[in-house]
Amino acid sequence: MPAIQRSEFALALNQVANERGIDIETVLETVRNAIVAAYRKDHPDIVVEEYTATLDPNTGEARIFHNDEDVTPPGFGRIAAQTAKQVILQKIREKEKEAIITDYKVRIGTIVNGMVLRFAGSNIIMDIGKAEGIMPPSEQIPNEKYHLNQRLTVYLAEIKEGLRGEEIIVSRASHGLLEGLLKREVPEVAQGSVEVKAIVREPGNRAKIAVFSTQPGIDPVGSCVGQKGVRVQAIIQEFGGIEKIDIIQWTDSPKDYIVQALSPAKNLRVEVNEKEKTANVFVPRDELSLAIGKDGQNVRLASKLTGYKIEIQEQPSSAEAPEGQGEGSESQEAASLEEPATKAPAEAADTKSPVEDAIETVETPSDSAEQNPATEKVESQDEENPNE
Repeated sequence: MPAIQRSEFALALNQVANERGIDIETVLETVRNAIVAAYRKDHPDIVVEEYTATLDPNTGEARIFHNDEDVTPPGFGRIAAQTAKQVILQKIREKEKEAIITDYKVRIGTIVNGMVLRFAGSNIIMDIGKAEGIMPPSEQIPNEKYHLNQRLTVYLAEIKEGLRGEEIIVSRASHGLLEGLLKREVPEVAQGSVEVKAIVREPGNRAKIAVFSTQPGIDPVGSCVGQKGVRVQAIIQEFGGIEKIDIIQWTDSPKDYIVQALSPAKNLRVEVNEKEKTANVFVPRDELSLAIGKDGQNVRLASKLTGYKIEIQEQPSSAEAPEGQGEGSESQEAASLEEPATKAPAEAADTKSPVEDAIETVETPSDSAEQNPATEKVESQDEENPNE
């Protein structure tokens, strides 16, 4: 009993198979199993292994057999047609998902633009184009805030088996995100003339990138920073400005590499033990805070970047005296500090301010009035006439 006309069924099956890339025989086998399952719903006491179903690929006619006996119930064609439709749609969805997963498997290790769709517990579900990506807490930046419809650039980390089949894991905390942003913003990195040798990150705080030029005449650090820092600022803005980025030049000399890694600290002296992979770095007192960084962050990242265990020590000042003359130098310094204090009163007594000099200059004519002849004459007349 045909459920669908021959031409319609055959054409529809062939069209779906060609458009979706589905094998026709696989679909027919799945439909036959589904028809037996549909028959079992109406007859729950049967043994499924004893029943088989046939499906004509040209006419779409379905039959149920039990030990080579046709037991197809009346009107079963409609049930078979509905079952075939559901199975074909399910196969289409599975095939589409498989094709999408295959496409994203090729793109693992690259960056894509996405949008926050919803929150599933501590996980963030993101729309990354044809599929949805999951960003677990371990792949999130700790101090970054997320909200619905927020647009972010994410790194395609991996595809792993989950509760609902294969899941695409995306990341904001991976080193690959930083490298992908560099390739997007810096043409020299994308073309290969500037090579990213190493990246270390503390997501949301600070990152260090070592770059190297494979072509003479190209400044790797300048290429990544850009004119007036425009390129590196574009990367920093992708993280909302919460993560600082240090770009240094890679070199095969361990000493120079460690000095570069500890930037922005300057005037460093490095002693390297290549066998034990340790380095003692002597830093001027005024550069200690820069070399160590906040909570030891700078030296910690430099150690990860270079692969050396770095010990920071204060560099002795060149003005300091030898150890044997330590006490004498201290007493001399104390004496030199005390001498100005003892001489100060004497100097103050001999020294007159400009104001005092001006006062003395004004008072001088009045003092000389005692020697004025006119004054003496008046006084002598008073003495000659005491009775008057």
